[in-house]
Amino acid sequence: MGEINQEYGAGEDGPGGAFEPEATRRDAGDAESSRASRSWWDGNADEYQDEHGAFLGDDRFVWGPEGLDEADAGLLGEVAGLDVLEIGAGAAQCSRWLAGRGARPVALDLSHRQLQHALRIGEEVGAVALVEADAGALPFADGSFDLACSAYGAVPFVADPVKVFREVRRVLRPGGRWVFSVSHPIRWAFPDEPGPEGLSVSASYFDRTPYVEQDESGEAVYVEHHRTLGDRVRDVVAGGFRLVDLVEPEWPSWNAQEWGGWSPLRGNLIPGTAIFVCERA
Repeated sequence: MGEINQEYGAGEDGPGGAFEPEATRRDAGDAESSRASRSWWDGNADEYQDEHGAFLGDDRFVWGPEGLDEADAGLLGEVAGLDVLEIGAGAAQCSRWLAGRGARPVALDLSHRQLQHALRIGEEVGAVALVEADAGALPFADGSFDLACSAYGAVPFVADPVKVFREVRRVLRPGGRWVFSVSHPIRWAFPDEPGPEGLSVSASYFDRTPYVEQDESGEAVYVEHHRTLGDRVRDVVAGGFRLVDLVEPEWPSWNAQEWGGWSPLRGNLIPGTAIFVCERA
Protein backbone atom coordinates (compact mmCIF):
# COMPACT_ATOMS: atom_id res chain seq x y z
CA MET A 1 0.00 0.00 0.00
CA GLY A 2 1.37 3.38 -0.95
CA GLU A 3 0.97 6.75 0.64
CA ILE A 4 0.25 10.21 -0.72
CA ASN A 5 2.51 12.85 0.79
CA GLN A 6 1.17 16.15 -0.47
CA GLU A 7 3.22 18.60 1.56
CA TYR A 8 4.55 21.20 -0.80
CA GLY A 9 7.75 23.14 -0.29
CA ALA A 10 11.13 23.93 -1.74
CA GLY A 11 13.87 21.36 -1.35
CA GLU A 12 16.14 22.06 1.56
CA ASP A 13 18.73 20.41 3.75
CA GLY A 14 17.31 18.06 6.32
CA PRO A 15 18.93 16.44 9.38
CA GLY A 16 22.65 15.88 8.93
CA GLY A 17 22.71 18.10 5.85
CA ALA A 18 20.85 15.59 3.67
CA PHE A 19 18.83 17.18 0.87
CA GLU A 20 15.10 16.89 1.35
CA PRO A 21 13.21 16.38 -1.94
CA GLU A 22 11.15 19.25 -3.26
CA ALA A 23 7.44 18.53 -3.44
CA THR A 24 5.61 19.94 -6.43
CA ARG A 25 2.94 19.26 -9.04
CA ARG A 26 4.19 18.72 -12.59
CA ASP A 27 3.93 16.31 -15.50
CA ALA A 28 5.75 12.98 -15.20
CA GLY A 29 5.67 10.35 -17.92
CA ASP A 30 5.78 6.57 -17.88
CA ALA A 31 9.54 6.13 -17.78
CA GLU A 32 10.18 8.77 -15.12
CA SER A 33 7.31 7.52 -12.96
CA SER A 34 8.49 3.90 -13.16
CA ARG A 35 12.09 4.82 -12.40
CA ALA A 36 11.06 6.96 -9.44
CA SER A 37 8.77 4.25 -8.02
CA ARG A 38 11.43 1.57 -8.21
CA SER A 39 14.00 3.79 -6.51
CA TRP A 40 11.60 5.10 -3.85
CA TRP A 41 10.27 1.71 -2.82
CA ASP A 42 13.75 0.18 -2.79
CA GLY A 43 14.93 2.99 -0.54
CA ASN A 44 11.90 3.04 1.76
CA ALA A 45 10.85 -0.61 1.94
CA ASP A 46 12.55 -1.23 5.29
CA GLU A 47 10.90 1.75 6.97
CA TYR A 48 7.55 0.94 5.35
CA GLN A 49 7.53 -2.64 6.60
CA ASP A 50 8.72 -1.57 10.07
CA GLU A 51 5.95 1.02 10.33
CA HIS A 52 3.06 -0.85 8.71
CA GLY A 53 4.04 -4.52 8.88
CA ALA A 54 2.04 -5.22 12.04
CA PHE A 55 -1.13 -3.76 10.52
CA LEU A 56 -0.65 -5.57 7.19
CA GLY A 57 0.24 -8.87 8.88
CA ASP A 58 2.30 -11.63 7.31
CA ASP A 59 -0.58 -13.38 5.55
CA ARG A 60 -3.49 -10.98 5.64
CA PHE A 61 -5.37 -9.44 2.70
CA VAL A 62 -6.33 -5.87 3.66
CA TRP A 63 -7.65 -3.49 1.01
CA GLY A 64 -6.63 -0.19 2.57
CA PRO A 65 -5.90 1.85 5.70
CA GLU A 66 -9.50 1.45 6.84
CA GLY A 67 -8.68 -2.19 7.48
CA LEU A 68 -11.30 -3.79 5.22
CA ASP A 69 -10.25 -7.43 5.12
CA GLU A 70 -10.88 -9.61 2.08
CA ALA A 71 -11.91 -12.40 4.47
CA ASP A 72 -14.93 -10.22 5.31
CA ALA A 73 -15.41 -8.35 2.03
CA GLY A 74 -15.33 -11.33 -0.36
CA LEU A 75 -14.63 -9.11 -3.38
CA LEU A 76 -12.47 -11.74 -5.08
CA GLY A 77 -15.01 -14.53 -4.78
CA GLU A 78 -13.93 -18.14 -4.27
CA VAL A 79 -10.17 -18.36 -4.87
CA ALA A 80 -9.42 -22.03 -4.21
CA GLY A 81 -7.82 -23.67 -7.22
CA LEU A 82 -7.33 -20.38 -9.10
CA ASP A 83 -4.16 -18.94 -10.63
CA VAL A 84 -3.91 -15.45 -9.16
CA LEU A 85 -1.64 -12.52 -10.00
CA GLU A 86 -1.05 -9.91 -7.30
CA ILE A 87 0.31 -6.66 -8.77
CA GLY A 88 2.33 -4.30 -6.61
CA ALA A 89 2.54 -7.02 -3.99
CA GLY A 90 5.12 -5.44 -1.69
CA ALA A 91 6.05 -8.11 0.84
CA ALA A 92 3.37 -10.44 -0.60
CA GLN A 93 1.10 -10.48 2.44
CA CYS A 94 -2.01 -10.73 0.28
CA SER A 95 -0.54 -13.53 -1.82
CA ARG A 96 0.17 -15.57 1.30
CA TRP A 97 -3.45 -15.13 2.36
CA LEU A 98 -4.53 -16.35 -1.07
CA ALA A 99 -2.22 -19.36 -0.87
CA GLY A 100 -3.68 -20.22 2.51
CA ARG A 101 -7.09 -20.46 0.87
CA GLY A 102 -6.03 -22.82 -1.87
CA ALA A 103 -5.09 -20.37 -4.63
CA ARG A 104 -1.88 -20.45 -6.68
CA PRO A 105 -0.67 -16.85 -6.36
CA VAL A 106 2.19 -15.05 -8.06
CA ALA A 107 3.32 -11.87 -6.28
CA LEU A 108 4.71 -9.22 -8.64
CA ASP A 109 6.42 -6.00 -7.62
CA LEU A 110 8.70 -3.40 -9.18
CA SER A 111 10.84 -3.11 -6.05
CA HIS A 112 13.64 -5.59 -5.43
CA ARG A 113 13.85 -4.58 -1.77
CA GLN A 114 10.13 -5.13 -1.20
CA LEU A 115 10.48 -8.63 -2.63
CA GLN A 116 13.42 -9.27 -0.30
CA HIS A 117 11.01 -8.62 2.55
CA ALA A 118 8.63 -11.06 0.90
CA LEU A 119 11.39 -13.67 0.93
CA ARG A 120 12.19 -12.93 4.58
CA ILE A 121 8.59 -13.32 5.73
CA GLY A 122 8.12 -16.33 3.46
CA GLU A 123 10.90 -18.21 5.25
CA GLU A 124 8.88 -17.97 8.46
CA VAL A 125 5.28 -18.12 7.26
CA GLY A 126 5.30 -19.79 3.86
CA ALA A 127 6.79 -18.92 0.49
CA VAL A 128 4.90 -17.83 -2.62
CA ALA A 129 6.13 -17.29 -6.17
CA LEU A 130 7.74 -13.85 -6.59
CA VAL A 131 8.40 -11.88 -9.79
CA GLU A 132 10.19 -8.55 -10.13
CA ALA A 133 8.65 -6.65 -13.05
CA ASP A 134 6.85 -3.51 -14.18
CA ALA A 135 3.04 -3.68 -14.18
CA GLY A 136 3.01 -2.09 -17.62
CA ALA A 137 4.94 -5.00 -19.15
CA LEU A 138 3.81 -8.20 -17.46
CA PRO A 139 6.19 -11.11 -18.19
CA PHE A 140 3.47 -13.72 -18.63
CA ALA A 141 1.78 -15.44 -21.54
CA ASP A 142 -1.73 -14.54 -22.60
CA GLY A 143 -4.42 -16.15 -20.46
CA SER A 144 -2.11 -17.22 -17.61
CA PHE A 145 -4.38 -16.27 -14.70
CA ASP A 146 -7.96 -16.59 -13.51
CA LEU A 147 -7.83 -13.56 -11.23
CA ALA A 148 -5.71 -10.43 -10.71
CA CYS A 149 -5.68 -8.13 -7.70
CA SER A 150 -3.85 -5.16 -6.25
CA ALA A 151 -4.19 -3.42 -2.89
CA TYR A 152 -2.78 0.08 -3.43
CA GLY A 153 -0.14 -1.42 -5.70
CA ALA A 154 1.12 0.02 -9.00
CA VAL A 155 -2.07 1.76 -10.21
CA PRO A 156 -1.64 5.05 -8.27
CA PHE A 157 1.97 5.34 -9.41
CA VAL A 158 1.70 4.82 -13.18
CA ALA A 159 1.28 7.57 -15.78
CA ASP A 160 -0.77 5.35 -18.11
CA PRO A 161 -3.19 3.15 -16.15
CA VAL A 162 -4.96 1.98 -19.33
CA LYS A 163 -1.68 0.41 -20.47
CA VAL A 164 -1.53 -1.52 -17.20
CA PHE A 165 -5.19 -2.55 -17.41
CA ARG A 166 -4.72 -3.86 -20.95
CA GLU A 167 -1.74 -5.90 -19.78
CA VAL A 168 -3.83 -7.30 -16.94
CA ARG A 169 -6.61 -8.15 -19.38
CA ARG A 170 -4.12 -9.88 -21.67
CA VAL A 171 -2.85 -12.23 -18.97
CA LEU A 172 -6.35 -13.03 -17.67
CA ARG A 173 -8.49 -15.85 -18.98
CA PRO A 174 -11.98 -15.10 -20.33
CA GLY A 175 -14.27 -13.95 -17.53
CA GLY A 176 -11.31 -13.27 -15.22
CA ARG A 177 -11.77 -10.79 -12.40
CA TRP A 178 -9.52 -7.74 -11.76
CA VAL A 179 -9.92 -6.07 -8.37
CA PHE A 180 -7.77 -3.14 -7.29
CA SER A 181 -7.80 -0.44 -4.63
CA VAL A 182 -6.43 3.10 -4.77
CA SER A 183 -6.65 6.20 -2.61
CA HIS A 184 -10.10 7.67 -3.16
CA PRO A 185 -9.88 10.45 -5.77
CA ILE A 186 -11.69 12.94 -3.51
CA ARG A 187 -8.69 12.93 -1.17
CA TRP A 188 -6.67 14.89 -3.72
CA ALA A 189 -8.73 18.00 -3.01
CA PHE A 190 -7.69 17.96 0.67
CA PRO A 191 -4.32 18.36 2.41
CA ASP A 192 -2.69 15.06 3.31
CA GLU A 193 -3.14 15.62 7.03
CA PRO A 194 -5.00 13.34 9.50
CA GLY A 195 -6.19 16.15 11.79
CA PRO A 196 -8.67 19.05 11.44
CA GLU A 197 -6.31 20.86 9.05
CA GLY A 198 -6.97 18.04 6.59
CA LEU A 199 -10.70 18.76 6.38
CA SER A 200 -10.62 21.92 4.25
CA VAL A 201 -10.39 21.78 0.46
CA SER A 202 -7.01 23.11 -0.69
CA ALA A 203 -6.80 22.05 -4.34
CA SER A 204 -9.02 21.38 -7.32
CA TYR A 205 -10.36 17.86 -7.54
CA PHE A 206 -10.16 18.25 -11.32
CA ASP A 207 -6.43 19.04 -11.41
CA ARG A 208 -4.84 15.86 -12.80
CA THR A 209 -1.27 17.17 -12.50
CA PRO A 210 0.84 14.46 -10.80
CA TYR A 211 2.28 14.93 -7.33
CA VAL A 212 6.07 14.76 -7.63
CA GLU A 213 8.96 14.84 -5.19
CA GLN A 214 12.19 15.72 -6.99
CA ASP A 215 15.88 15.91 -6.16
CA GLU A 216 18.32 18.81 -6.60
CA SER A 217 18.65 18.13 -10.31
CA GLY A 218 14.88 18.17 -10.79
CA GLU A 219 14.62 14.39 -11.30
CA ALA A 220 11.59 12.74 -9.75
CA VAL A 221 12.23 10.50 -6.76
CA TYR A 222 8.52 9.87 -6.03
CA VAL A 223 5.50 10.23 -8.30
CA GLU A 224 1.80 9.69 -7.68
CA HIS A 225 -0.87 10.24 -10.31
CA HIS A 226 -4.38 11.59 -9.80
CA ARG A 227 -7.44 10.46 -11.74
CA THR A 228 -10.99 11.54 -10.94
CA LEU A 229 -13.56 8.86 -10.15
CA GLY A 230 -14.98 9.23 -13.65
CA ASP A 231 -11.48 8.92 -15.13
CA ARG A 232 -10.95 5.65 -13.29
CA VAL A 233 -14.22 4.23 -14.61
CA ARG A 234 -13.37 5.25 -18.16
CA ASP A 235 -9.87 3.77 -17.78
CA VAL A 236 -11.35 0.46 -16.65
CA VAL A 237 -13.59 0.33 -19.72
CA ALA A 238 -10.78 1.42 -22.08
CA GLY A 239 -8.64 -1.34 -20.60
CA GLY A 240 -11.16 -3.96 -21.69
CA PHE A 241 -13.08 -4.54 -18.45
CA ARG A 242 -16.63 -4.25 -17.18
CA LEU A 243 -17.05 -2.51 -13.83
CA VAL A 244 -19.01 -4.80 -11.51
CA ASP A 245 -18.80 -2.84 -8.28
CA LEU A 246 -17.19 0.23 -6.73
CA VAL A 247 -16.61 -0.13 -3.01
CA GLU A 248 -15.91 2.84 -0.71
CA PRO A 249 -15.06 1.34 2.70
CA GLU A 250 -16.35 3.18 5.73
CA TRP A 251 -14.00 3.74 8.65
CA PRO A 252 -14.65 1.05 11.29
CA SER A 253 -15.03 1.91 14.97
CA TRP A 254 -12.21 -0.48 15.99
CA ASN A 255 -9.55 1.26 13.88
CA ALA A 256 -7.86 4.02 15.90
CA GLN A 257 -4.67 4.27 13.84
CA GLU A 258 -3.46 7.10 11.65
CA TRP A 259 -1.75 6.21 8.37
CA GLY A 260 -0.46 9.26 6.54
CA GLY A 261 -3.57 11.34 5.84
CA TRP A 262 -5.94 8.52 6.78
CA SER A 263 -7.41 8.75 10.26
CA PRO A 264 -10.63 8.08 12.20
CA LEU A 265 -11.47 11.80 12.06
CA ARG A 266 -11.24 12.04 8.28
CA GLY A 267 -12.45 8.50 7.68
CA ASN A 268 -15.76 9.20 9.39
CA LEU A 269 -16.37 12.18 7.06
CA ILE A 270 -14.91 11.42 3.63
CA PRO A 271 -13.92 8.19 1.86
CA GLY A 272 -10.23 7.32 1.83
CA THR A 273 -10.18 4.26 -0.42
CA ALA A 274 -11.90 3.21 -3.65
CA ILE A 275 -11.97 -0.46 -4.66
CA PHE A 276 -12.83 -1.29 -8.27
CA VAL A 277 -14.25 -4.75 -8.95
CA CYS A 278 -13.94 -5.52 -12.65
CA GLU A 279 -14.42 -8.45 -15.00
CA ARG A 280 -12.67 -9.11 -18.29
CA ALA A 281 -15.00 -8.00 -21.07
